Amino acid sequence: MTPIGRPTQFGRIHAPDEAWLGALPPEPILEPDLPIIDTHHHLWDRDGHRYFLPEFLTDVATGHKVIATVFLECHSMYRAKGPEAMRPVGETEFVAGQAAMSDSGRYGPTRVAAGIVGFADLTLADRVEPVLEAHIRAGGGRFRGVRHSAAWDASDVIGNSAVADGPHVYRRQEFRAGLARLTKLGLSLDAWVFHPQLADVVELARACPDANIILGHVGGVLGYGPYTGQQKDVFAAWKAQITELARCPNVAMKLGGMMMRLAAYDYRTQPKPPTSAELAALWSPYIRTCIELFGADRCLFESNFPVDKMGIGWAGLWNALKRIAADASAAEKQAMFAGTARRVYRLD
Repeated sequence: MTPIGRPTQFGRIHAPDEAWLGALPPEPILEPDLPIIDTHHHLWDRDGHRYFLPEFLTDVATGHKVIATVFLECHSMYRAKGPEAMRPVGETEFVAGQAAMSDSGRYGPTRVAAGIVGFADLTLADRVEPVLEAHIRAGGGRFRGVRHSAAWDASDVIGNSAVADGPHVYRRQEFRAGLARLTKLGLSLDAWVFHPQLADVVELARACPDANIILGHVGGVLGYGPYTGQQKDVFAAWKAQITELARCPNVAMKLGGMMMRLAAYDYRTQPKPPTSAELAALWSPYIRTCIELFGADRCLFESNFPVDKMGIGWAGLWNALKRIAADASAAEKQAMFAGTARRVYRLD
Protein backbone atom coordinates (compact mmCIF):
# COMPACT_ATOMS: atom_id res chain seq x y z
CA MET A 1 0.00 0.00 0.00
CA THR A 2 1.25 3.48 -0.80
CA PRO A 3 2.52 5.15 2.39
CA ILE A 4 -0.12 7.59 3.60
CA GLY A 5 1.25 11.02 4.43
CA ARG A 6 4.20 10.87 2.03
CA PRO A 7 3.70 13.75 -0.44
CA THR A 8 3.84 13.06 -4.15
CA GLN A 9 7.02 14.07 -5.90
CA PHE A 10 5.28 15.46 -8.96
CA GLY A 11 7.15 15.33 -12.23
CA ARG A 12 8.79 12.01 -11.31
CA ILE A 13 7.68 8.54 -12.37
CA HIS A 14 7.40 5.55 -10.07
CA ALA A 15 5.77 2.15 -10.42
CA PRO A 16 2.00 2.15 -9.79
CA ASP A 17 0.83 0.65 -6.49
CA GLU A 18 -1.62 -2.10 -7.43
CA ALA A 19 -2.79 -2.61 -3.84
CA TRP A 20 -3.58 1.10 -3.47
CA LEU A 21 -5.43 1.11 -6.80
CA GLY A 22 -7.47 -1.85 -5.60
CA ALA A 23 -8.65 0.05 -2.53
CA LEU A 24 -11.38 1.68 -4.65
CA PRO A 25 -14.26 -0.63 -5.63
CA PRO A 26 -14.66 -1.08 -9.41
CA GLU A 27 -17.05 1.31 -11.14
CA PRO A 28 -19.56 0.28 -13.80
CA ILE A 29 -18.13 1.03 -17.26
CA LEU A 30 -19.77 4.05 -18.87
CA GLU A 31 -20.74 3.76 -22.55
CA PRO A 32 -19.06 0.34 -22.88
CA ASP A 33 -19.69 0.11 -26.63
CA LEU A 34 -17.96 3.40 -27.52
CA PRO A 35 -14.85 2.54 -29.61
CA ILE A 36 -11.60 3.95 -28.24
CA ILE A 37 -8.19 4.46 -29.80
CA ASP A 38 -5.78 5.21 -26.98
CA THR A 39 -3.43 7.74 -28.57
CA HIS A 40 -0.70 7.76 -25.94
CA HIS A 41 0.71 4.92 -23.89
CA HIS A 42 4.12 3.44 -23.18
CA LEU A 43 5.72 0.00 -23.03
CA TRP A 44 8.87 -0.32 -20.93
CA ASP A 45 11.02 -2.17 -18.44
CA ARG A 46 12.52 0.39 -16.07
CA ASP A 47 13.61 0.31 -12.45
CA GLY A 48 12.03 -3.08 -11.93
CA HIS A 49 8.67 -2.06 -13.41
CA ARG A 50 7.86 -4.10 -16.49
CA TYR A 51 4.96 -2.87 -18.61
CA PHE A 52 4.87 -4.85 -21.83
CA LEU A 53 1.99 -6.13 -23.95
CA PRO A 54 0.62 -8.55 -21.29
CA GLU A 55 0.64 -5.91 -18.54
CA PHE A 56 -0.98 -3.30 -20.77
CA LEU A 57 -3.68 -5.74 -21.89
CA THR A 58 -4.39 -6.67 -18.27
CA ASP A 59 -5.32 -3.02 -17.73
CA VAL A 60 -7.33 -2.86 -20.95
CA ALA A 61 -9.28 -5.95 -19.86
CA THR A 62 -10.71 -4.07 -16.86
CA GLY A 63 -13.20 -2.29 -19.13
CA HIS A 64 -13.88 -0.04 -22.15
CA LYS A 65 -13.83 -0.97 -25.83
CA VAL A 66 -10.27 -0.22 -26.90
CA ILE A 67 -9.92 -1.12 -30.58
CA ALA A 68 -6.39 0.19 -31.18
CA THR A 69 -3.57 2.17 -29.61
CA VAL A 70 -0.66 4.46 -30.45
CA PHE A 71 2.65 3.88 -28.67
CA LEU A 72 4.64 6.97 -27.63
CA GLU A 73 8.39 7.02 -27.20
CA CYS A 74 9.72 6.64 -23.67
CA HIS A 75 13.43 5.79 -24.11
CA SER A 76 12.58 2.10 -24.09
CA MET A 77 14.97 -0.56 -25.42
CA TYR A 78 17.38 1.75 -27.21
CA ARG A 79 20.22 -0.02 -28.98
CA ALA A 80 23.27 -0.46 -26.77
CA LYS A 81 25.72 -0.04 -29.63
CA GLY A 82 26.11 1.83 -32.88
CA PRO A 83 25.89 5.52 -33.76
CA GLU A 84 24.24 7.57 -31.02
CA ALA A 85 21.65 9.04 -33.39
CA MET A 86 20.53 5.56 -34.47
CA ARG A 87 20.13 4.06 -31.01
CA PRO A 88 16.46 5.16 -30.58
CA VAL A 89 15.58 2.91 -33.55
CA GLY A 90 15.88 0.03 -31.09
CA GLU A 91 12.68 1.26 -29.42
CA THR A 92 10.75 1.04 -32.68
CA GLU A 93 12.15 -2.45 -33.28
CA PHE A 94 11.00 -3.53 -29.81
CA VAL A 95 7.51 -2.04 -30.11
CA ALA A 96 7.03 -3.44 -33.61
CA GLY A 97 7.61 -6.87 -32.08
CA GLN A 98 5.01 -6.23 -29.39
CA ALA A 99 2.62 -4.99 -32.08
CA ALA A 100 3.21 -8.12 -34.16
CA MET A 101 2.27 -10.23 -31.14
CA SER A 102 -0.93 -8.21 -30.81
CA ASP A 103 -1.69 -8.55 -34.52
CA SER A 104 -1.48 -12.35 -34.22
CA GLY A 105 -4.93 -12.32 -32.64
CA ARG A 106 -3.81 -14.49 -29.75
CA TYR A 107 -3.96 -11.61 -27.27
CA GLY A 108 -7.43 -10.26 -27.91
CA PRO A 109 -9.06 -7.83 -30.34
CA THR A 110 -7.17 -4.63 -29.40
CA ARG A 111 -4.55 -3.65 -32.00
CA VAL A 112 -1.80 -2.51 -29.65
CA ALA A 113 0.72 -0.11 -31.18
CA ALA A 114 -1.11 0.11 -34.48
CA GLY A 115 0.80 3.38 -34.66
CA ILE A 116 4.31 3.92 -33.30
CA VAL A 117 5.74 7.34 -32.41
CA GLY A 118 9.46 7.13 -31.71
CA PHE A 119 12.29 9.52 -31.05
CA ALA A 120 14.77 11.05 -33.45
CA ASP A 121 16.82 14.11 -32.66
CA LEU A 122 15.38 16.71 -35.00
CA THR A 123 18.14 19.14 -34.07
CA LEU A 124 20.34 17.01 -36.34
CA ALA A 125 18.66 19.02 -39.11
CA ASP A 126 19.11 17.36 -42.53
CA ARG A 127 21.21 14.62 -40.94
CA VAL A 128 18.11 13.21 -39.22
CA GLU A 129 16.69 11.79 -42.47
CA PRO A 130 18.60 8.45 -42.34
CA VAL A 131 17.40 7.99 -38.75
CA LEU A 132 13.79 8.56 -39.78
CA GLU A 133 14.16 6.15 -42.68
CA ALA A 134 15.57 3.53 -40.29
CA HIS A 135 12.54 3.99 -38.02
CA ILE A 136 10.20 3.54 -40.98
CA ARG A 137 11.91 0.28 -41.93
CA ALA A 138 11.91 -0.97 -38.34
CA GLY A 139 8.25 -0.12 -37.79
CA GLY A 140 6.88 -2.63 -40.26
CA GLY A 141 4.34 -0.15 -41.62
CA ARG A 142 3.41 1.20 -38.18
CA PHE A 143 5.82 4.11 -37.73
CA ARG A 144 3.89 7.36 -37.72
CA GLY A 145 6.11 10.08 -36.34
CA VAL A 146 8.47 11.46 -33.73
CA ARG A 147 8.04 12.96 -30.32
CA HIS A 148 10.81 15.45 -29.68
CA SER A 149 9.96 16.91 -26.30
CA ALA A 150 10.87 20.49 -25.47
CA ALA A 151 9.39 20.58 -21.95
CA TRP A 152 11.75 22.74 -19.87
CA ASP A 153 11.39 24.95 -16.82
CA ALA A 154 14.01 26.93 -14.89
CA SER A 155 12.92 25.35 -11.59
CA ASP A 156 14.82 22.23 -10.54
CA VAL A 157 11.62 20.98 -8.90
CA ILE A 158 9.69 20.54 -12.15
CA GLY A 159 11.65 17.73 -13.85
CA ASN A 160 12.41 18.57 -17.46
CA SER A 161 12.32 16.45 -20.59
CA ALA A 162 15.53 14.50 -21.01
CA VAL A 163 16.15 16.00 -24.45
CA ALA A 164 15.27 19.62 -23.61
CA ASP A 165 18.52 21.41 -22.75
CA GLY A 166 17.00 24.88 -22.67
CA PRO A 167 13.72 26.79 -22.91
CA HIS A 168 13.27 27.22 -26.68
CA VAL A 169 14.13 24.01 -28.55
CA TYR A 170 11.34 24.57 -31.10
CA ARG A 171 12.73 27.97 -32.10
CA ARG A 172 16.09 26.59 -33.20
CA GLN A 173 16.89 26.70 -36.88
CA GLU A 174 18.35 23.19 -36.83
CA PHE A 175 15.20 21.79 -35.18
CA ARG A 176 13.02 23.30 -37.87
CA ALA A 177 15.26 21.87 -40.57
CA GLY A 178 14.79 18.45 -38.99
CA LEU A 179 11.04 19.02 -38.80
CA ALA A 180 11.04 19.79 -42.52
CA ARG A 181 12.64 16.38 -43.17
CA LEU A 182 10.06 14.73 -40.92
CA THR A 183 7.20 16.45 -42.74
CA LYS A 184 8.61 15.58 -46.16
CA LEU A 185 8.45 11.90 -45.23
CA GLY A 186 4.77 12.22 -44.29
CA LEU A 187 5.43 11.83 -40.58
CA SER A 188 3.94 13.81 -37.68
CA LEU A 189 5.47 15.65 -34.73
CA ASP A 190 4.23 14.90 -31.23
CA ALA A 191 5.06 18.07 -29.33
CA TRP A 192 5.40 18.33 -25.58
CA VAL A 193 6.03 21.54 -23.66
CA PHE A 194 5.02 23.05 -20.34
CA HIS A 195 2.32 25.71 -20.39
CA PRO A 196 4.73 28.71 -20.12
CA GLN A 197 6.29 27.52 -23.41
CA LEU A 198 3.10 27.26 -25.46
CA ALA A 199 3.97 30.37 -27.46
CA ASP A 200 6.85 28.35 -28.95
CA VAL A 201 4.37 25.79 -30.31
CA VAL A 202 2.18 28.54 -31.75
CA GLU A 203 5.21 30.07 -33.47
CA LEU A 204 6.33 26.67 -34.75
CA ALA A 205 2.90 25.80 -36.15
CA ARG A 206 2.68 29.13 -37.97
CA ALA A 207 6.22 28.91 -39.32
CA CYS A 208 5.74 25.30 -40.51
CA PRO A 209 2.13 25.15 -41.76
CA ASP A 210 2.64 21.84 -43.59
CA ALA A 211 3.75 20.06 -40.41
CA ASN A 212 1.24 17.75 -38.71
CA ILE A 213 1.66 18.70 -35.03
CA ILE A 214 -0.02 16.83 -32.17
CA LEU A 215 0.34 18.50 -28.78
CA GLY A 216 0.35 16.16 -25.80
CA HIS A 217 -1.09 16.32 -22.31
CA VAL A 218 -3.42 19.32 -22.79
CA GLY A 219 -0.45 21.62 -23.21
CA GLY A 220 1.57 20.65 -20.14
CA VAL A 221 -0.22 22.60 -17.40
CA LEU A 222 1.98 22.84 -14.28
CA GLY A 223 0.55 23.02 -10.78
CA TYR A 224 3.47 22.31 -8.44
CA GLY A 225 6.84 23.81 -7.56
CA PRO A 226 6.78 27.56 -8.32
CA TYR A 227 3.25 27.18 -9.72
CA THR A 228 1.72 25.88 -6.48
CA GLY A 229 -1.37 27.82 -5.44
CA GLN A 230 -1.52 29.79 -8.70
CA GLN A 231 -4.35 27.89 -10.35
CA LYS A 232 -6.26 30.95 -11.55
CA ASP A 233 -3.23 32.69 -13.03
CA VAL A 234 -1.95 29.46 -14.58
CA PHE A 235 -5.32 28.69 -16.14
CA ALA A 236 -5.60 32.21 -17.59
CA ALA A 237 -2.09 32.09 -19.06
CA TRP A 238 -2.63 28.59 -20.43
CA LYS A 239 -6.01 29.45 -21.98
CA ALA A 240 -4.65 32.55 -23.72
CA GLN A 241 -2.00 30.52 -25.52
CA ILE A 242 -4.28 27.55 -26.20
CA THR A 243 -6.72 29.97 -27.87
CA GLU A 244 -3.93 31.14 -30.19
CA LEU A 245 -2.82 27.57 -30.85
CA ALA A 246 -6.34 26.50 -31.78
CA ARG A 247 -6.20 29.02 -34.63
CA CYS A 248 -3.46 26.90 -36.22
CA PRO A 249 -5.24 24.30 -38.38
CA ASN A 250 -2.22 21.98 -38.44
CA VAL A 251 -2.34 21.33 -34.67
CA ALA A 252 -4.36 18.65 -32.87
CA MET A 253 -4.69 18.35 -29.09
CA LYS A 254 -4.37 15.27 -26.91
CA LEU A 255 -6.75 15.23 -23.97
CA GLY A 256 -5.44 13.58 -20.79
CA GLY A 257 -2.03 12.87 -19.33
CA MET A 258 -2.22 15.48 -16.56
CA MET A 259 -1.70 13.22 -13.55
CA MET A 260 1.83 14.19 -12.57
CA ARG A 261 2.06 17.73 -13.97
CA LEU A 262 -1.25 19.43 -13.19
CA ALA A 263 -0.86 18.13 -9.62
CA ALA A 264 -4.57 18.51 -9.03
CA TYR A 265 -4.48 16.12 -6.09
CA ASP A 266 -1.74 14.52 -4.04
CA TYR A 267 -2.38 10.85 -4.75
CA ARG A 268 0.40 9.55 -2.49
CA THR A 269 -1.26 10.98 0.62
CA GLN A 270 -4.73 9.60 -0.13
CA PRO A 271 -6.02 6.25 1.16
CA LYS A 272 -7.46 5.38 -2.24
CA PRO A 273 -7.67 6.73 -5.81
CA PRO A 274 -10.27 9.32 -6.79
CA THR A 275 -13.52 8.23 -8.33
CA SER A 276 -14.01 8.98 -12.00
CA ALA A 277 -16.42 11.76 -11.05
CA GLU A 278 -13.80 13.34 -8.79
CA LEU A 279 -11.09 13.18 -11.43
CA ALA A 280 -13.47 14.53 -14.08
CA ALA A 281 -14.20 17.55 -11.91
CA LEU A 282 -10.46 18.30 -11.58
CA TRP A 283 -9.57 17.93 -15.26
CA SER A 284 -12.79 19.15 -16.86
CA PRO A 285 -12.00 22.91 -17.06
CA TYR A 286 -8.91 22.20 -19.17
CA ILE A 287 -10.25 19.43 -21.36
CA ARG A 288 -13.58 21.09 -22.05
CA THR A 289 -11.80 24.32 -22.97
CA CYS A 290 -9.74 22.39 -25.51
CA ILE A 291 -12.82 20.72 -26.98
CA GLU A 292 -14.53 24.09 -27.30
CA LEU A 293 -11.54 25.72 -28.99
CA PHE A 294 -10.21 22.89 -31.19
CA GLY A 295 -13.44 21.02 -31.94
CA ALA A 296 -13.94 17.28 -31.89
CA ASP A 297 -12.16 16.81 -35.20
CA ARG A 298 -8.87 18.02 -33.69
CA CYS A 299 -9.11 16.41 -30.24
CA LEU A 300 -7.85 12.95 -29.26
CA PHE A 301 -8.13 11.20 -25.90
CA GLU A 302 -5.10 9.53 -24.28
CA SER A 303 -4.44 7.29 -21.29
CA ASN A 304 -0.75 8.10 -20.75
CA PHE A 305 -0.46 4.69 -19.09
CA PRO A 306 1.35 3.51 -17.09
CA VAL A 307 2.33 7.04 -15.99
CA ASP A 308 -1.20 8.13 -15.08
CA LYS A 309 -1.74 4.75 -13.43
CA MET A 310 0.20 6.26 -10.52
CA GLY A 311 -3.05 8.05 -9.63
CA ILE A 312 -6.01 6.06 -11.01
CA GLY A 313 -6.86 2.74 -12.61
CA TRP A 314 -7.70 2.15 -16.27
CA ALA A 315 -11.47 1.81 -15.91
CA GLY A 316 -11.74 4.89 -13.71
CA LEU A 317 -9.57 7.02 -16.00
CA TRP A 318 -11.63 6.33 -19.12
CA ASN A 319 -14.86 6.76 -17.15
CA ALA A 320 -13.57 10.18 -16.11
CA LEU A 321 -12.78 11.14 -19.71
CA LYS A 322 -16.22 9.96 -20.80
CA ARG A 323 -17.83 12.04 -18.05
CA ILE A 324 -15.99 15.11 -19.26
CA ALA A 325 -17.26 14.49 -22.81
CA ALA A 326 -20.78 13.62 -21.69
CA ASP A 327 -22.38 16.68 -23.31
CA ALA A 328 -20.85 15.98 -26.73
CA SER A 329 -22.98 14.53 -29.53
CA ALA A 330 -22.63 10.92 -30.57
CA ALA A 331 -20.67 11.99 -33.66
CA GLU A 332 -18.35 14.18 -31.59
CA LYS A 333 -17.66 11.31 -29.18
CA GLN A 334 -16.91 8.97 -32.08
CA ALA A 335 -14.40 11.53 -33.33
CA MET A 336 -12.64 12.34 -30.06
CA PHE A 337 -12.39 8.77 -28.82
CA ALA A 338 -11.38 7.15 -32.13
CA GLY A 339 -12.08 8.91 -35.43
CA THR A 340 -9.72 11.86 -35.03
CA ALA A 341 -6.93 9.53 -33.94
CA ARG A 342 -7.47 7.34 -36.96
CA ARG A 343 -7.14 10.34 -39.28
CA VAL A 344 -4.35 12.24 -37.52
CA TYR A 345 -2.16 9.16 -37.06
CA ARG A 346 -3.17 7.69 -40.43
CA LEU A 347 -4.25 4.34 -39.01
CA ASP A 348 -5.84 1.78 -41.31
